[in-house]
Amino acid sequence: MKEIFKGVFQEGPRLYTRNLVKGFKVHGEKLVQKEGIEYREWNPFQSKLGSAISLGIKEFPFAQGTKVLYLGAAHGVTPSFVSDIVGKKGEVYCIEIAPIAMRDLIRVCEQRDNMIPILADARHPEEYAEVGKVDVVFEDVADPQQAEILIENARFLAKGGFALIAIKSRAIDSVQKPTKVYQTIKEKLSGTFDTEQEIVLDKFEKDHLFLVLKKK
Repeated sequence: MKEIFKGVFQEGPRLYTRNLVKGFKVHGEKLVQKEGIEYREWNPFQSKLGSAISLGIKEFPFAQGTKVLYLGAAHGVTPSFVSDIVGKKGEVYCIEIAPIAMRDLIRVCEQRDNMIPILADARHPEEYAEVGKVDVVFEDVADPQQAEILIENARFLAKGGFALIAIKSRAIDSVQKPTKVYQTIKEKLSGTFDTEQEIVLDKFEKDHLFLVLKKK
């Protein structure tokens, strides 16, 4: 098993992280034992971040001790893999607006001390201002205001801090061509962020574009 990024491993086409909570599954994922270490298989069809890794992300701003603000944590699947990567010294602040999803998210967070569930609207970051400065903001929300949400949450990043966003073109405009939607979003973000990389996720998630950004 080869470590391709800090805390991310690959064997053949499959991705893995070291399970922070041995024996605990979040979404029915396969657990693999190697030399006394338990790994969790990371399915790129169920994770935009996993998709981006599989499709060749170059800059991966997560490591042991990284502090992450995760917007759109949903049921906690991808945040749990981020939790594995940042480890016990890291923190993953999980923002989720839907009470139903929050129930599942809390179940995951109860098993993982470095995941903090916050029931809040990512459009109003003042609701969770106590989070303070973070190293990475990750956004995966289905909202027409995706760009504005990320810009508002840039307040948690220092200059040079990373933001990652999975742009869902159909959630923003179901009529416009995805390429036009992507261009509009990139233009909106360009005042706050420099674009480091663009990754089309269509192999795993149709009509999605993943951006790796740095705060200006």
